[in-house]
Amino acid sequence: MEHGNRKVQYIVTLAVSLAAVTTGVCLTWTTAVIPKFYNNETNIHITDAGISWMAAISSPGFVVGSVASRFVSDKFGRRATLLSSALPVTVGSIATLSGSHIWILCAARFLWGIGTGMISTVSSIYLAEIADKDIRGSLIVANRFFVNFGIFLVLVIGPFVSYNTINYMILALPICYFVSCWLIPETPYYYLKEEKVDKARHVLKKLRGIKNEKVLEDELSTMRSNVGKDMRRSGTVKELFSGKQYRKALFIIAGLKIGQMMTGCIVIQHYLGRIMQDSRSNMNLATVFVVFGALRFTVGVMSSVIADKVGRRTLFIYSFLGTGLSLSLIAAYFCCQEVIKIEQSQLASYAIVVFIGIILSNIISTLGYNSIIYAVQGEIFPLNVKSLAMTCLNIFGGTLNFLVTKTYQTLKDVSGTFGVFLLFTIMSFGSFVFVYFFVPETKGKSLSEIQKILQGKYYDDDSIQVNKNLNDVKDGTELKLLENKDR
Repeated sequence: MEHGNRKVQYIVTLAVSLAAVTTGVCLTWTTAVIPKFYNNETNIHITDAGISWMAAISSPGFVVGSVASRFVSDKFGRRATLLSSALPVTVGSIATLSGSHIWILCAARFLWGIGTGMISTVSSIYLAEIADKDIRGSLIVANRFFVNFGIFLVLVIGPFVSYNTINYMILALPICYFVSCWLIPETPYYYLKEEKVDKARHVLKKLRGIKNEKVLEDELSTMRSNVGKDMRRSGTVKELFSGKQYRKALFIIAGLKIGQMMTGCIVIQHYLGRIMQDSRSNMNLATVFVVFGALRFTVGVMSSVIADKVGRRTLFIYSFLGTGLSLSLIAAYFCCQEVIKIEQSQLASYAIVVFIGIILSNIISTLGYNSIIYAVQGEIFPLNVKSLAMTCLNIFGGTLNFLVTKTYQTLKDVSGTFGVFLLFTIMSFGSFVFVYFFVPETKGKSLSEIQKILQGKYYDDDSIQVNKNLNDVKDGTELKLLENKDR
């Protein structure tokens, strides 16, 4: 296939990635402001229980945003979903500036969850549908890299500026990405789904930079055939969960999402400062935040480069294994502190182990599963159920995240920090085993090739029927009708 000029694909990815920066900033806001609450740097008085609710409440909002994006993206398009996500983020940011009570902050966090849920659901779909297959993984992971950039901004700037300055920073972000996403095109897959063939052709030509009309028409024809096959089946919840052709994809992505959430990556980020204080380390928290954010950002650059070179499956395997080993260091330290009860004077020189374990797990997970999962979830579902599947996946992930974040303090009270990190370690090794036995490689494969792997005989049966239907229309009347309808 002639690739043409891919410059437009990169520019569009950059525009979408501004929304990803907003996601990262909203996600990490609690990490920067929780120490400010404890140090009385704000006029808001908040308890430990209030902090746990504030940290966790964005997950239900994330679920609501995912559900909303399911309908908006199928009805109005992927681009419209990205644009509409700016509204709840903007309103939530205004609330943080004007609110002086915990319930207002919880409401703001909930609204941010709605906005980031919409962004997370649709951005992977959008990029998967506009990108060439051999750079698709890199573009989706690059989007995740910008999430890490948003995290980096908060962790590096947050400790050194006031509470209100952080909130003003966040307020500017949805305005910026609304403007940038206003200028991007809709995906050709969505236009073909809506039977707008001329618009799909125009967008495809712009995105691919293909000057040869024959090559363009061949690619458009292949895309139309794939869309037609995908849309032959309904896109309902019943179809998704009862259709045998989707079971393998659901099983794989659910297992990966459990691994991502239950290894504690998000909880550790929320409670990073408290964990370091529990270790009784002498390290300055500002230094911890800066190093954590800088390394995550740097590694995010590497993950976007290697996503389409090393392979998704390989990165999953080694990142879950490496994360398990890193978290076991932290669990071992807190075992000595809380279970064996070694004197802190003897443990003091080893407190750095906690920081090292957190940094290693942060680097390895960012390089691997925390970035690659977003590429895979945008690849493994066919068009007719893709938006629905992403919505269900984000509901599942949001529910898991809420449970893990909200119960962190309870689990810590019952089993200590050792018990928490022991659970995270076990889940990391369990996820390594899961990927080794059940997750296939999708690197370098087109979306239709991935469906052949996952659906097996069900995909082949559908292809035979579609080919038969196309052969029955020998005079091309069906194709002409589609084009006339578009005009």
